[in-house]
Amino acid sequence: MRGIPVSVPLTAGLLGASALGWAAVVRQSSGMDSAPGTMGLTWIGFIALWTLMMGAMMVPALTPLAVVYAGDGRGWPARAAGLTGGYLLSWALFGVLALAVSLGAERVADDAGGSSRWAAALILIAAGVYQLTPLKARCLTACRSPIHLLMHVGRYRGRFRHLRSGMYHGAYCVGCCWSLMVALIALGIMDLAWMAAFAIVITLEKVWRHGRIAALAVGVALIALGLLVPSHPGLAPGLHHPAMPMEQM
Repeated sequence: MRGIPVSVPLTAGLLGASALGWAAVVRQSSGMDSAPGTMGLTWIGFIALWTLMMGAMMVPALTPLAVVYAGDGRGWPARAAGLTGGYLLSWALFGVLALAVSLGAERVADDAGGSSRWAAALILIAAGVYQLTPLKARCLTACRSPIHLLMHVGRYRGRFRHLRSGMYHGAYCVGCCWSLMVALIALGIMDLAWMAAFAIVITLEKVWRHGRIAALAVGVALIALGLLVPSHPGLAPGLHHPAMPMEQM
């Protein structure tokens, strides 16, 4: 009689790791405010926190594909660990760009004054428009298809083949979701409500059978939100310093 399917411990392990990541992010956010920029972190600290955030937000959507990739044969833990590690490495590399955007957001908020609301509006509208593009659809199709991954990486050989597989899939995931992450920087990089909302969106896009419709709906919502920001700049604290109370001036 066969034992417990590999999918059970693997799914539990990945979702448990995501839950731990969320717990760590929540704890870290308690000592931070929603001010624009890098939140006072060094570049190493920022990229480390960014990668932790990506693990918390993205791993649930990765789990179904990881189960298929790991298979049921011997060595499945190494395959699953390599795939997940490579996937997070792709997002860590994107964290370098996120750091540059965050530094730019901090400068805009400090120096641009009232015009920063227009910068935030443009970022959100651009993120929404990207959701509607063929490139987004192509990357999303690749992210949703285990067959796409398996056909491409089947020729990989060597000690780091599973890591390479994860980086390959992660690159498509970055192509699919980068605009949402830039939007998150504008909306408040450590805003837990927005993080949770985007995590749900990303999971729906990748595992729900109507994922493309979800992507289109989110695109329209981001465009609408961007149109509101000029009159309500507090919606985008990542590019807006809140007004100081008179008694603190």
